[in-house]
Amino acid sequence: MFVVTGGAGFIGSNIVAALEERYPEEKIVVCDRLRDGVKWRNISKRDLFDIVHPDALLDFLVEYKDDIKAIFHMGAISATTEMDADKILENNFHLSTLLWDWCTANQVRYIYASSAATYGDGGHGFNDFEDRKNLSKLLPLNAYGWSKHLFDRTVARVMEEQSPCPPQWAGLKFFNVYGPNEYHKGGQKSVVAHVYPQAAVDDLCKLFKSHHPDYEDGGQLRDFVWVGDVVDVILWLYEHEKVSGLFNVGTGTARSFKDLACAVYEALNKEPMIQYVPTPEEIRDKYQYFTEANMNKLRQAGYDKDFTPLEEGVRIYVQDFLSQDDPFK
Repeated sequence: MFVVTGGAGFIGSNIVAALEERYPEEKIVVCDRLRDGVKWRNISKRDLFDIVHPDALLDFLVEYKDDIKAIFHMGAISATTEMDADKILENNFHLSTLLWDWCTANQVRYIYASSAATYGDGGHGFNDFEDRKNLSKLLPLNAYGWSKHLFDRTVARVMEEQSPCPPQWAGLKFFNVYGPNEYHKGGQKSVVAHVYPQAAVDDLCKLFKSHHPDYEDGGQLRDFVWVGDVVDVILWLYEHEKVSGLFNVGTGTARSFKDLACAVYEALNKEPMIQYVPTPEEIRDKYQYFTEANMNKLRQAGYDKDFTPLEEGVRIYVQDFLSQDDPFK
């Protein structure tokens, strides 16, 4: 049995789909809040053993502790604009700690979502060190990034003190992930999902102007990674149970927002139409102009699959999902 927290969310639902395809004999359990939007459609095609509300998760784990092989913990408040730090801590830190302790006590493998937001402005680089000294140098720019970083540091302390831990654990620092099943995320959707509706009707898309002298408008750089590659990394980790650690999950190549927008128009065989608008003042001083994952550590651990080039990933997303009547995975 596999338990996927946040299993009806973006990355979580893609993991669920991959687990169902790769391990059809296994029971799959989703833990999530579906609420009243379209999120349920992310898992509507899946053959699930159960869907558990987060408030009932601990009771479920106790009941099925002998059956669970791994917990894929993707559940979190992922909005970088969320201001309620108490709410973020409860969801992103305390639940992660509870599941770590449960997996340790029951010797269940634990793969969890960290975030590239832990790197803050990138002033200390984007190296996925997992020791306490290097982690202490990172300064996240928002409460979301801090909550993820706090748990990474907790794990680092456990490992340094050689305290008990799950038989396998992996924390994944996701960079800018795009792909199907992100439609419920509103303003937190990828730029691909925001550009597509305008590109599809031959309208202008909007990108932020640069307020940094070293970057042209639309030239801000991110490590955009196709969700299918993210899932491949996660399944590879599960299939290599001796590999544990904190790992970046990106492509290792930064691309511009202009490149991304142009790829959407290209996938539709249209000429790009881009309008640059000022970056909102409330986020301007916390805006990152460059992120790029150092992927050496994952490669050294043995992961050797190529990452999907930006134009190819965008083409698949636009043509196989966004432009279809049913855009869900």
